[in-house]
Amino acid sequence: MSKETTKDTLLEAGSRVFLERGYNHSGIEMILGEAGVPKGSFYYYFPSKEEFGLQVLNRFAERHGADLDRILGDKSLRPLERLRRLVEATCERLESQHCRNGCLVGNLSQEMADQSEAFRTRLEEIFRGWSGRYAECLKEAQLAGELAPDWDVHELAEFLLNSWQGAVLRAKTMRSTAPLRTFLNLIFGFVLKKV
Repeated sequence: MSKETTKDTLLEAGSRVFLERGYNHSGIEMILGEAGVPKGSFYYYFPSKEEFGLQVLNRFAERHGADLDRILGDKSLRPLERLRRLVEATCERLESQHCRNGCLVGNLSQEMADQSEAFRTRLEEIFRGWSGRYAECLKEAQLAGELAPDWDVHELAEFLLNSWQGAVLRAKTMRSTAPLRTFLNLIFGFVLKKV
């Protein structure tokens, strides 16, 4: 296995283990076992578990960012249709996982924001980036006449992000997509209803 492949394998295993067990309940031995990588490999690539966790988080954020770019950047759909498609795609993914894993960024925010300033800072940067992408799409919706011009799109984007993260948390607790469907129905049926 090449050095980059080994590092990638460890990061992928870390993502799976953190989603299933959380950061604090995931030992390095467990991650190595999941990756099928010898023990000495971990510290060759990562100086600490915290640095490893931050790299796992960055990889997750990059992938989700690519999904945001792909879906929210699809100019063949109207802006609010793109936003709805993003939410529906996430609902489908969570449903396929029986609502077990949720969102790694949301999970780590609950677990690590009070324990590690490095995690807290990075998590907030990621959320700000997501909110910014939502705001761009909402601004496009305003310009297309889909949203009232007096909406503050940044405030609305924050509301959407915060509400969505809460719905994902409830979906995990209930092991049901019902909270996600409620979010979809209310946000697109009332809050973002066409002008």
